Amino acid sequence: MNNILKLRGTFMQKSHTFNFGQPKLQGGKIVKIDKIEQLIKDIKNIDLYWKNQKKYVNGIFFSAYYKEIVPKSRRINAFFKCGSQNMSNKIVGAKFSKDKRHHIITYYVEKDVIGKTLKEVTTVKNILNENFKNGISNTDFEKIENIVDFKKYEIKKTKFLQMIVDASNVEKFFVEENEVEATIDGKSIVSIYDTEEDVETLMEKLDINVDKTNILSNNTVYLDNENLSILQKEAPYLISMAVTDMSEMPVEEKKENENVDFNRFIKEPKDEPTIGVIDKPFKEGVYFSKWVESKNVGIPEFAINEEDYYHGTGVTSIIVDGQNLNPNYDDGCGNFKVRHFGVAVSNKFSSFRIMKSIEEIIENNRDIKVWNLSLGSDKEISDNFISPEAAFLDELQAKYDVIFVIAGTNKPYGVTKDMKIGSPADSINSLVVNAVDKNDKETSYARKGPVLSFYVKPDVSYFGGDNSLELDGYINVCDGINREHLAKGTSYSAPWIARKLAYLIHYLGFTREEAKALIIDSCEKWGEKKKDASLLGHGVVPKNIKDIIQTKDDEIKFVISGISEKYDTYNYQLPIPLDNEKYPFVVKATMCYFPKCTRNQGVDYTNTEFEFKIGRLRFNSKSNEYNIVGINNDVQDIEGTFTSEEEARNEFRKWDNTKCIKEKFSSRSRGKMKYDNPLWGISIKTKNRIKPEDGNGLKFGMVITLKEIHGKNRIEDFIYQCSFHQWLVEEVNIQNKLDIYEIAEEELDLDE
Repeated sequence: MNNILKLRGTFMQKSHTFNFGQPKLQGGKIVKIDKIEQLIKDIKNIDLYWKNQKKYVNGIFFSAYYKEIVPKSRRINAFFKCGSQNMSNKIVGAKFSKDKRHHIITYYVEKDVIGKTLKEVTTVKNILNENFKNGISNTDFEKIENIVDFKKYEIKKTKFLQMIVDASNVEKFFVEENEVEATIDGKSIVSIYDTEEDVETLMEKLDINVDKTNILSNNTVYLDNENLSILQKEAPYLISMAVTDMSEMPVEEKKENENVDFNRFIKEPKDEPTIGVIDKPFKEGVYFSKWVESKNVGIPEFAINEEDYYHGTGVTSIIVDGQNLNPNYDDGCGNFKVRHFGVAVSNKFSSFRIMKSIEEIIENNRDIKVWNLSLGSDKEISDNFISPEAAFLDELQAKYDVIFVIAGTNKPYGVTKDMKIGSPADSINSLVVNAVDKNDKETSYARKGPVLSFYVKPDVSYFGGDNSLELDGYINVCDGINREHLAKGTSYSAPWIARKLAYLIHYLGFTREEAKALIIDSCEKWGEKKKDASLLGHGVVPKNIKDIIQTKDDEIKFVISGISEKYDTYNYQLPIPLDNEKYPFVVKATMCYFPKCTRNQGVDYTNTEFEFKIGRLRFNSKSNEYNIVGINNDVQDIEGTFTSEEEARNEFRKWDNTKCIKEKFSSRSRGKMKYDNPLWGISIKTKNRIKPEDGNGLKFGMVITLKEIHGKNRIEDFIYQCSFHQWLVEEVNIQNKLDIYEIAEEELDLDE
C-alpha cells in the first residue's frame, strides 16, 4: 500500500483581464417591436401595483422571469437601472420555475427607476419602429452606427443595445407576493427581503412588536400567527420565505440488546481530540462518562424525562467508543472525547431557539473543529430556498473555521414513499451523511436530495443499520446506564463520519477543507457509472480510516491546499511521471471549499464559484501562454466555445462547493500524449455573485489520485520529481503522526 502524500507549493495569483466590449445578442436571436411593447405593459403594471401599496419601504420589488437558467452575465443590466451600480447588486432573491428550466429573479430598486425605465424603453420602441420594423439581430448590432443616428434620441448607443439584450433574455416582469399559511403551533420563521432598513425598524413601521431576541439575523424574524397576518395584509411583498418553527424528529426504531455487557471497560481519557455534539441531553453515569463534558443549554432540568436522554447519549456513545460497542465496524480511529450540549427534549423542538443557542456554543468552544448534529426535521426542504437552520450553520462554518457533520434525516415511521431530506441536512458547507445497510445498499428510511434542485446532498453515506435479523445489521449504542440498544437511523451513521473527520484533522493534521475532500474522494470509485446521488451522495465511505489515507500500489494519492486571493490561482509545475513520452495514468480529483452563502438569493445560494481544472499544458499561440487541457473536458472560459448555464451546473458543478472530476478507467485505458510542456497545471478561477471580495482569502483543499494503467508503482519517481520542481513532499505515516500528536499534547511541568 502507498501512503497518501501532502504537497506544499506556491500558487501564483492573477487578476482578471476584463474586456468589456459592445453588448451582443446571442446568435439567431431577434428582438421585435411586440416584445418591447409587452415589456412596457409589464412595467406599467408594476408601476400601478406600487401606486396602490402602502409605503413601508423606500424602494420597489419586482421579479424578472427569464427564458432559461441564466448566468450572471446574461441577467438584466439596463432595465430598472439607476446610476452606475450593477444590477446584480440589486438582486434580493432567486428561484427556479416549476419545471426547473427558468430563473425567476427578484430585484429591489429605487422608486424613481420606473418612470426612467418607461421613458427609455419607449425610446427603444421608437427606434425599432423607425429602423427595424422586422426586428433587430446581432448582425444589426455590428453596423448599428450606420443605421441609427443616436443624436436624434434621448438614449445612448450602449444603453439601447443593452436593453435589447435584456429584452432577449427576459420573458416578463411582474411583482410577486408570497402567501404564507398560519402554522398549527402559531410560530413561524420569516425571512424578509433585503432593503435599506433592518427588520426591527420595518416591524415597527408595521406596528408589529418584535423582541430583539426573536431576530436571528438582519432579515430573519420569529413571528406568531397574529403578527404574520399583519405582515401579509400590510406588506406581502416583503416576505421572501417562511417556514414553521416547530420541528419533529421521526420516532426511531430500536430494539433492546439482549446481550448487553454490564461490565464494559474503557481506559481513562488522556489527550485525545474532542468532538462537539449538539443533541438531546446526555445521561451521566454511563460507563464512558469520564470521556464526556455535558451541559444543557436553554432546557431546564425539570423538563427532561428519562427517554430524552436516549438519543443524545446513544449518538455520543458511538463517537466515544463506537469501535468497542460495534467490533465489526471498528474504523481504526480509537476513542474520542466529547463536549456534549443538550438543546432539545422530546421529539418536538423549536428550531429558532436551537439556532439562537448554537452560535453561543460554537463561539465559546473555539478549540472544537468537528461538530456532530443528529437532530433533524420531519418536514421536507423547499425547492427554492435553504432552510433557516441550514443557512445559519453555513454562516457559522464560514465564520468560525469549523465543520458540521449532519444526519441526513429519516422518514417518519410508516412512510414508504420518497421524501426529500429535512433541515438542517440542506446545509451546503456541512458534511451530510445518509445511511446504508451492511451491504452498502440504500435503507428504507433514508430520505433524498438534491438541495435547491442542484447541490449534491447527502454528501456521503455510511452504515446506519437496517431491518436485518442479525445483530450486525444494527448499530449497538449505549443510551443509558447499563442500557444498550440495537438502533438504526442516519443519526447513528453521522457520528462515524465525525470520528473520521476528527482523526484526519487532529491526528493527521489535515485542514477541514482537505479532510472533507478526503472523505468525499474516498467514495468516488474507479470505473463506476454516473450514479443517482440523491440517496447515496458521492457514495459509501470506507469503514477503516486506512482505506482513506492509503492507496493501492498502482495509485498515487496526494493532497494540495491553497488560498484564492485573485481571479486565477494557479500552479503550472506539477510533474506527472512519463513512460515512453506518455502519461500512463487516469486521474481523479476532488476539491472542497467553504464559501459564504446568502439565503435571500434563493437557488443562487453560494456567493463564490471555484472553477477547478487540472490537466496537461498546451501552448496557445494566440494568447502567447499555456492553457490547461482539463481531464474532464471543461471548456468554460475558453474563447470560441459556449457552455449554457444549465450545462455548466450539471456537468461541471458550477456554483457547487464540492467538485469531483474523474476519468474513466478500464482495461482499454491508454496513456495520454505529452504536449510541448511536460508539466501539468492546476487552476482555480474565482467568480463571485454579489461582492467581488467574497472569494478573497477563501481556502480550498483538493485530493488528486493518479492510477497507473499498467499496474506499476511509480510513487518514488513522483516524489523525486515533485521535490525537483519546488514542491515540499510529506508522506503521511499514521504512526509517526500519532507519535507527534502525543508529544504535542504533553503537558510540560515547568517546576522540574
